[in-house]
Amino acid sequence: MGFAGSESMKNTARALLVSLLLASVGAAISGCQTDKDIDITKLAVDTDPPEALYNQGLANIKAGNLGEAGKKFDAINREQPFSDWARKALVMSTFVKFRQGSYDDAIESGNTYLKQYPQSDDAAYVQYLVGSSYSKQITDVTQDQRAAQQTIVAMQKVVTDYPKSEYVTDAQAKIRFARDQLAGKEMQIGRYYLERKNYLPAISRFRIVVEQYPTTNQVEEALARLVEAYYAMGIVEEAQTAAAVLGHNYPDSQWYADSYKLLKSGGSEPRENSGSWIARAGKKLLLGT
Repeated sequence: MGFAGSESMKNTARALLVSLLLASVGAAISGCQTDKDIDITKLAVDTDPPEALYNQGLANIKAGNLGEAGKKFDAINREQPFSDWARKALVMSTFVKFRQGSYDDAIESGNTYLKQYPQSDDAAYVQYLVGSSYSKQITDVTQDQRAAQQTIVAMQKVVTDYPKSEYVTDAQAKIRFARDQLAGKEMQIGRYYLERKNYLPAISRFRIVVEQYPTTNQVEEALARLVEAYYAMGIVEEAQTAAAVLGHNYPDSQWYADSYKLLKSGGSEPRENSGSWIARAGKKLLLGT
């Protein structure tokens, strides 16, 4: 009786173990079948060697498949971050995003690269891509000019940090364009006030152009508008000084002809007051600074 009971218990235990084993195997198989994190369509991308992925990315760029190229480069950065291949892929990923017109993404990617590899051979190019991404987002002067400000900052880094790079000349051109945009914005606001006879805020805006953006295309008009605003306020001496500075720097300008005519209509003529802020600004204009 005792022996039979013992044998029965052994059989029961064995059956339990087999049941548990089968259950665990079944669960493992079921888990593999239902695991949502596994996507067999991505296995080839994730398991290819980084060199192969990089070359595939380049081939896709040449074929015009920028979206596929970006996926290849991003896969390298995802699978092997901080590796030599990831460094190269990050450059190309920034380039692809720029070419696709995803400028904010290109800026983010480029800044990530510059933080990780500030002294690399490609740093100048990536900084240039960041600046170009900002430049592409510059709008007309009736809109916000934050992108113009960011362009100047980013491109000035190209000029200052990588003075021997091949990107300096174009960086300087984009800086000039951005500065002209900022000056144009000040002129737009200044004209708005001037048309409404709000002379003091108008003068403030034109002064910013003359003092902060003296090499832009907006300076001639800014000086002429100062003549107009000061003359309307009855501050004739400042109007005369603005006209004199305008005549010294742009003697053949239509803006000067109009300013001269305005002063003559009231019995005045251009004459510089050396103590005026306009005269001091005029010296910088002559120096081209």
